[in-house]
Amino acid sequence: MRTVCAREMWGCRALGRVSGCWRRGLGVRAAPKDTRFGTEARHQLQPRGSSKRLGPLGDQPFPGLLRPKNLSREELVDVLRAAVVDEKGPLVTLNKPQGLPVTGKAGELTLLSVLPELSQSLGVGEQELQVVQAPGKETSGLVLLCSCPQTASHLQKFYIHSRRAQRPTATYCAVTDGIPATSQGKIQAALKLEHIDGVNLVVPVKSPSRKDILEGVKRTSSHFRVVATGSGCALVQLQPLTVFPSQLQVHMVLQLCPVLGDHTYSAHVGTVLGQRFLLPAESTKPSKQVLEEALLRRLRLSPSQAARLPLHLHLHCLLLPGTRSRDTPIKLLAPLPPYFSRTLQCLGLLQQQSSLCS
Repeated sequence: MRTVCAREMWGCRALGRVSGCWRRGLGVRAAPKDTRFGTEARHQLQPRGSSKRLGPLGDQPFPGLLRPKNLSREELVDVLRAAVVDEKGPLVTLNKPQGLPVTGKAGELTLLSVLPELSQSLGVGEQELQVVQAPGKETSGLVLLCSCPQTASHLQKFYIHSRRAQRPTATYCAVTDGIPATSQGKIQAALKLEHIDGVNLVVPVKSPSRKDILEGVKRTSSHFRVVATGSGCALVQLQPLTVFPSQLQVHMVLQLCPVLGDHTYSAHVGTVLGQRFLLPAESTKPSKQVLEEALLRRLRLSPSQAARLPLHLHLHCLLLPGTRSRDTPIKLLAPLPPYFSRTLQCLGLLQQQSSLCS
């Protein structure tokens, strides 16, 4: 499996036989000179000397964390332009900040709502960019955009076919509060969306019937691998085999190891005399994640700061099809955001991040 990151990405010949749009886009545009979010994160994936580049932790608990809802449209376009990882032909890859929704209600500031301005800023041509792949609002990481409808359609077919064949195309990394009982495995669970107390929540369903499946219950599955552990936490690699809202967060809760910063589903894990257990999902309201004092000290966070801890779930790696159907897929990488790297450094796990997506 060939891996590409930043400027190396994939050559202009890729997908050349699939669409005329790709052939018309043979010119390679230079990356934006504004290098705030994107370039800063890229440097952090270098395995040699990465801890030195991070510098002292200081008093800032969440370095690099953006608050998209506080930005104007122009500021958000600037942030996204700076987060571009690579541009080739009709494809644009960017490293989405945590907290930015992809879609939303009319009038809300979302990735989709500023695509016209972003397209113009990047000079992609007559066709506006459209979203091919993107993580959810609270998740950071890779977003794949495309300005050619034919190429976008080809990519979507590749992802649909891969899901049907149970071949993972996306790799996420997460920090969990708790260590899974096994170092790797496959998580399987039937999930459904329920409207509980005015909030849409994902709820596990035990032994779903045929009627349940017809009414919206979906069987979901994910691969997981524990990359490293420290201070009662784990750096975990996750590969979803199905697509469902909050799937990875719920899957880790079912392992009694909620993702750090999960202020929605972590409340479903209870503890008595040091033993963890699952609480009924239907009767457990979302609440701020509660961390043990020892972990707060390790993370150098106060309880009030922990209540604002961002979700530590990052779409780190995405596969693209090769030039021909038999070619090995190509890996795109989006480095970790600064606050994620800070957490790994506090837990003594920073050096292990080079094992991700291996």
